[in-house]
Amino acid sequence: MSTSNLTTAAASLILLSTFKPPSSSRAWLSAQHPYLPLLATASSDKSVRIYSLTTSTLHSTISGGHKRSIRSCAWKPGTKGESVLATGSFDASAGIWRRWDDGGLVPRPDPVEQDYTMNGGGDDADEEEDEEWRFSVVLDGHESEVKSVAWSAGGQFLATCSRDKSVWIWEEMEDDNFETIAVLQEHEGDVKCVVWHPTEELLASASYDDTIRLYREDLDDWACVALIRGHDSTVWSIDFEPIGHPSLAVTGGEAQWRSAFLAQLEASGPRLVSASDDQTIRIWRRKPRAKPSAPATGQGKIPSIIRTGSIEEDWVQESILPRRHERAIYSVAWSKQSGWIVSTGGDGKVVVYSEQWREGGEEPQVEPGGGNVTDGGEKTEEGATEWVVLAEMDGAHGVFEVNHVCWAKRYDKGKRAAEEEMIVTTGDDGEVKAWALDI
Repeated sequence: MSTSNLTTAAASLILLSTFKPPSSSRAWLSAQHPYLPLLATASSDKSVRIYSLTTSTLHSTISGGHKRSIRSCAWKPGTKGESVLATGSFDASAGIWRRWDDGGLVPRPDPVEQDYTMNGGGDDADEEEDEEWRFSVVLDGHESEVKSVAWSAGGQFLATCSRDKSVWIWEEMEDDNFETIAVLQEHEGDVKCVVWHPTEELLASASYDDTIRLYREDLDDWACVALIRGHDSTVWSIDFEPIGHPSLAVTGGEAQWRSAFLAQLEASGPRLVSASDDQTIRIWRRKPRAKPSAPATGQGKIPSIIRTGSIEEDWVQESILPRRHERAIYSVAWSKQSGWIVSTGGDGKVVVYSEQWREGGEEPQVEPGGGNVTDGGEKTEEGATEWVVLAEMDGAHGVFEVNHVCWAKRYDKGKRAAEEEMIVTTGDDGEVKAWALDI
């Protein structure tokens, strides 16, 4: 087992495994399957490698559908009996791939690489294709490289974004039939990332223009409902907070104000985390919308059938996480299990952050967003919680940049609990690594 330079913190990161075999060129991003022990890795060699999370070995390989580097991939949620993977490529297209689930998911000694550049092959080829990945549809429309793809929580919508400064929303009408329902051209630069809200049909995008934008459907059209400014350079990555706040337990004599704080967080809904070329990670919170008063209808007044409520949303900066990165932060992920945040970037570091109740002193203000900014942030007043560094590691992939980080459920034999998570990093060296957090 290789070792990495660990920086003193409350916990340490231990290398569990390096997935084999690695890509021969840059690996961009990894995504865990929603219910099977599989991990998809997008690579610049125009392929997606599907790894087993049980054995850290190759399960299957997808290639031939794209003509240039595959920059992003995402599993469709809510499928049964069939796995569906979306891919985004530098060839300006997105692809949809399908495969019937095989139950046991036993890694093959010689994984079959699926190449769809050739047609034909006879009955034997058809039978083999039934057991492997099928390139079912290509989604064309972008004028330049597709940088990110993301499914909505219910799986009805697929979002794609591109270097052409646009965000597209596609709706799957039926199998292999996708309709473009929105082309959003709000950004003034390359759009780096798209992500959907965990419970609402609300889409967020991050861009080279240093901003984050949010969109939702208004009647029959999708529109930008919020513009978030604050970063001083490219926003590379964004992620929504999961439902609930697992890291913030309410106990002891301070339970009353802590419960009030959590109630206000619930009213705001899941927060948004962003990572930037300015080497900062920021937390954004939506201000709860005031409930409109019921219109008067009596005394000769006719109920209005005209919709007057605005769909615009107000998002404010709540926190800046402790500054640990020395170069651009390419990726950030919010754990659904622990509530921790992990980041990585051009300096090869992996940093894990934990939100905790602020201890000591008088009862802090309960209103979310009142502070929580550390290490050079703009705000100084103390809030109810603070973010601290839980673990920090240098050189996760040696001298290479780390392009992506995510949380994944452990399926290996060494896991210590049924729902234990691990951290997965994807790097310029073509390698994908799994890490355990040792607290």
